[in-house]
Amino acid sequence: MEEIHKPVLLSEVIAALKPGKGESYLDLTAGYAGHASRILGVTQNYKDAVLVDRDDFAIKYLTEKYGSESVKIVKNDFYSAALQEIECGKKFDIILADFGVSSPQLDRAERGFSFSKDGPLDMRMDQTQDLSADVIVNKWSAKNIEKILIDFGEEKPGFARMITKLIVEGRPWKGTKELADAIFERAGHSRHHPATKVFQAIRIAVNDELGEIERTLPLLPKLLKPGGRVAIITFHSLEDRLVKQYFKEESSFGEESKLKILTKSPIVAGNEELFINPRARSAKLRVAERS
Repeated sequence: MEEIHKPVLLSEVIAALKPGKGESYLDLTAGYAGHASRILGVTQNYKDAVLVDRDDFAIKYLTEKYGSESVKIVKNDFYSAALQEIECGKKFDIILADFGVSSPQLDRAERGFSFSKDGPLDMRMDQTQDLSADVIVNKWSAKNIEKILIDFGEEKPGFARMITKLIVEGRPWKGTKELADAIFERAGHSRHHPATKVFQAIRIAVNDELGEIERTLPLLPKLLKPGGRVAIITFHSLEDRLVKQYFKEESSFGEESKLKILTKSPIVAGNEELFINPRARSAKLRVAERS
């Protein structure tokens, strides 16, 4: 099948995880199988592979790609899917979680993830859920909007208050471009579009991204076989901080540690990859091994 999403840090993931033939594999954010196809190409163990995603388009793609194989494909958020695998008593040699937004999500205007294309205020990774960007922008209180801009967008309080006032007073908002243009007009030009972190904050809130990561991280040791490896790719400091702190905590108990950190510093994309795939510029890879 045609590759519709270019996975970030692919060679680095393979080098760090060192997949072997026959090993079992859990991909908690399988997307369009960018990493999974390479890993499964090495392991050749389809019956012990589980591919998870909550995006209907990704699930459709995975089903078409692996429909003739015995791969288990799960439509769910990765926290719920991890719990299900634990309840089934499953353990894996390899676990991968890529917390980034996929290229098809960004490139399809109708998904509402990007302000570079005009689309509805959606941003839902799981399009069956009720909470969308439209609900946040048009119905949430000023207090809650300001809070997510500070907590999830890492905006300064003064800027967050200004943008919150703009959002509340400008209701109703119909689309991504209308909102982004209004933010640009109010905030003015800067190195990055002033709507970048605003949209990040709304997207994180819509999908409960940080909460899901926090709930999932403690489950990883239960899902790994002894000597099993887990690789996590993050795309902004809030995600990376959670992963870094969790790995550090779980590796700090000496012989009682559940994890051993394999990457003292996060692995980032090289110049060659950045030239081909600029979206990799903020990606960070951290890897740990089950003790």
